[in-house]
Amino acid sequence: MDVFGNALQDQFTQHTAETLWLHNSYDEPEEMPVDLFFRTAEEMPDIELEAMDLCEGRVLDVGGGAGSHALILQERGFDVIALDISPAAVHIMKSRGIENVVEGDIFSYQGEKFDTLLFLMNGIGVTGTIEGFKTFLHHAKNLLHEDGQLLFDSSDISYLYDDMEMPADKYYGEVSYQYEYKGEKGEWFNWVYIDPQLLKKIAKELGWECHLLFDDGNDQYLAEMRVSPATS
Repeated sequence: MDVFGNALQDQFTQHTAETLWLHNSYDEPEEMPVDLFFRTAEEMPDIELEAMDLCEGRVLDVGGGAGSHALILQERGFDVIALDISPAAVHIMKSRGIENVVEGDIFSYQGEKFDTLLFLMNGIGVTGTIEGFKTFLHHAKNLLHEDGQLLFDSSDISYLYDDMEMPADKYYGEVSYQYEYKGEKGEWFNWVYIDPQLLKKIAKELGWECHLLFDDGNDQYLAEMRVSPATS
């Protein structure tokens, strides 16, 4: 059931959507503004603008959503492919004029190489867990040209646990979400937020160079990662 995609479709066709609820494993459900996924460049935060300014060469926009980032990159002349697992999102992106759109999962995507793998709006969270992120880094080496880059934003969510105990059985940045729209609920899915210190540790262990390029002052950061020359 493409609950998220249904909300996007309503916003796209009717220019409005009912409340999209995001249930989570750590607190009360939150409302997610659907129009957020149809922003123009003028409406985007600096961290996303900075990431798009840093894109190089051929770009794979992972978790393309409604295609707002891919549209901007395409208008700038980039050869960009937008990838999303949602059939509705794929349809919307094609309807909005994005030339290269693929329906699929990043873990099974293969056969092509890119200069930039781009994950925005905490999109790297799709790797699900710390182990999933490590697995993805191995896969990413097969998707990148030599000296290609991985660009993504993430957050340190330790602040969520200021008033409650951190989980004892897993990394505190590993959470679960479930979409609800018009009374329909999707499947629960895993999501991960990675604090900068752990990110640097993982990068070093797995043969990546990691640079933190932007900090919005609110626990969110932009990371650039490239395969270390000695391990490429």
